[in-house]
Amino acid sequence: MKRMLWVYLIMSCCATFITPLFPLYSEHYQMNSLQITILFAVYAAILLPTLLVVGAKGSAWGLKRVLRSSIWISIASTLLFLGSFDVWMLYAARILEGIAYGSFTGTAAAFLIKQISPNKVSTAIKLSGATVLIGFGLGPAIAGLILQYLHLQPLRVPYWFLLVMLITSLVILETLPKHEDSLMQKPAKTKISLGVPNSIRSHFWSFVALPIFTVFTIQGIALSLIPSFIRNVIHTSNLAFSGIIVLLLLGGGALAQFVPWPRHPVSRMRFGILLLAIGSWGIVFSGLTANLFLVWASIFIQAIGGGWTFQVALRFASQLPKPEERPRVISAFYLCAYSGFIIPPIGVGVLTQFFSLNFSLIILNLFAALIVIYVLIYSVRFNRYYSKVTDEENQAKNEKTLSSKEAAASFETVPGTETSNQRTTLSYAEKNADFDFRKAIQEIKRGTLHPKASLEHGDRIMNDREFREVLRTVIKNGKIPEADEPMDD
Repeated sequence: MKRMLWVYLIMSCCATFITPLFPLYSEHYQMNSLQITILFAVYAAILLPTLLVVGAKGSAWGLKRVLRSSIWISIASTLLFLGSFDVWMLYAARILEGIAYGSFTGTAAAFLIKQISPNKVSTAIKLSGATVLIGFGLGPAIAGLILQYLHLQPLRVPYWFLLVMLITSLVILETLPKHEDSLMQKPAKTKISLGVPNSIRSHFWSFVALPIFTVFTIQGIALSLIPSFIRNVIHTSNLAFSGIIVLLLLGGGALAQFVPWPRHPVSRMRFGILLLAIGSWGIVFSGLTANLFLVWASIFIQAIGGGWTFQVALRFASQLPKPEERPRVISAFYLCAYSGFIIPPIGVGVLTQFFSLNFSLIILNLFAALIVIYVLIYSVRFNRYYSKVTDEENQAKNEKTLSSKEAAASFETVPGTETSNQRTTLSYAEKNADFDFRKAIQEIKRGTLHPKASLEHGDRIMNDREFREVLRTVIKNGKIPEADEPMDD
């Protein structure tokens, strides 16, 4: 899991790495504000359809193959930035980066889930979400530090660092096993859609999609204000400051996810999205008043709110669907998130044709505030639904635990006194438990398990022939422990 999270981190860094270079490109190529806006928006505009298509087709194409291709495309984008000498090359590089990160996001969650045991899925999803936010903040911070303190080819040198990072992620990816589905398990045809099941559709759109869309919209508003903060509030031309502020805003949100209170996810969502709105308004007013304390306080509040909202929305996206539906629902989650990144640049670009920048940002904040109010109202209905779901899950877990204990008790007998039922059946009550063949072989050697037993393996029954084939393979390919060796419980 750690190696895959490193790949997550590098690809997320790559997605936002260019942010501190926008002012330099504007000056070097004499680009106006509309051209810079398009350079920002074209990335998200290409990313969204790519994520939609790859999220639906990625498993059929091969998850690791798609991930490998996404890193190579990102490397190609970096090389294009590195050798750029005209504006069109910047747009081409951004389009390639949109394809790369869309492909990566569409398959990374599914691939990560296949690398770990089922009981660690929730932890892995949580860590992947935090890693994405840290990467989004770390990319601009690294680029800003390089620009400010190296003083060497500012439009070239940062990309050499990024190129090395991408190559390391490619090497690490190759060390991970494929865990691909067999041809029999792969669907022949997969419809290109968001993949949200009908059973959770209304809850997903109202309490997962809208909150994460709002997070990225409000964070996008804050990111669009950072250059003016640097000039008018902090009064510095230090290029590293913009990257540091982005790191505090997004990386701080990732760290806030590890704060244990409030524990209940619905309450955490309510507090999170409320803090997100308060911080957003604070940032807008700090730009109007040039108040430095208000800037930092608002960034701190918004970081906590954004981190909590992101965490809980991702948790629901992975918890509400069935296990086989989870990867596509998570892809839909990220699709909604990155849609929010399009609103600030396009909205500001359109509104500033008629109003001032500050008034345009106030309008966008009012739009986000309406969504926040709706989510808070809907949380009452969702809380009833979530309580019912968690009660059913807890009841099912208790039943499994009880039956597992009963099954274990039925085998606690003195050797030589077992009943025929005990000698011919081995039952694992947990639905997704992996069968411990080493333990079974030891039981066979002791005489407490018949080698022709019918075995419950995961969620299916292994018949006698299947078990004999597996047993023969184990005997052929591996050393069988002696009966007196200790067993791994």
